[in-house]
Amino acid sequence: MFLNKLAGQRSILIKQAAVFILLLGCLLAVGCRYDMQDQPRYKVYKQSDFFSDNRASRDLVAGTVARGQLHDDKAFYTGKIANPNPNAPVQTTTDASGNTLVASFPNDVDEFPVPVTKDLIDRGQNRFNIYCIVCHGPTGNADGMVVRRGFPKPPTYHDDRLRNAPVGHFFDVMTNGWGKMNSYAAQVSPADRWAIAAYIRTLQMAQDPEMNLKMSSQSNVAAPSTSPSPSANSNGGVRR
Repeated sequence: MFLNKLAGQRSILIKQAAVFILLLGCLLAVGCRYDMQDQPRYKVYKQSDFFSDNRASRDLVAGTVARGQLHDDKAFYTGKIANPNPNAPVQTTTDASGNTLVASFPNDVDEFPVPVTKDLIDRGQNRFNIYCIVCHGPTGNADGMVVRRGFPKPPTYHDDRLRNAPVGHFFDVMTNGWGKMNSYAAQVSPADRWAIAAYIRTLQMAQDPEMNLKMSSQSNVAAPSTSPSPSANSNGGVRR
């Protein structure tokens, strides 16, 4: 009786082990399939004999725009007027340091395409202190930390040329670069570029409260009565 019971339990264990091994084998077999991993496909910019132009990468279908890439607000995304004149001449001049400076600003918008609010300026100060202060300095006087260590000095924001420059010029320079300054389009979003431009205007107004600046019709900014006096720390940052 005992031996029969033991033999029955042994048979059950053998069956369970067989089922386990079978399931394990099925899982391994499924895991070894390469249909999806190794399916025929082209890598970007690779050659293809399938298409007549021998390019694997295909152009977008005419008239299509990727989601979020419409950018129909030209002023917001470029800092330019709606119908710019591509042949408008840009006058330049050279300062004592050898910098090539823009002296005329054709096609640049002269008002912000977004409401200028305290939140926008605060955001601009935050981004300015990250990306701009190292060259342009805490008040825009072109005395940033890297300039003090020998890097070419950029123009000050407080000369008549840039005080009279339209806001679109600052956005355009951040977007496309100018002179020794590279484009910051990859690091700073369009909204943050306008925020930085608003903060630059605030720095200009702080040193010349009587200047007449064109903001936007929805602006809610008052010119400060005194110049800011930020306290620079050891690495060129600003304590607020």
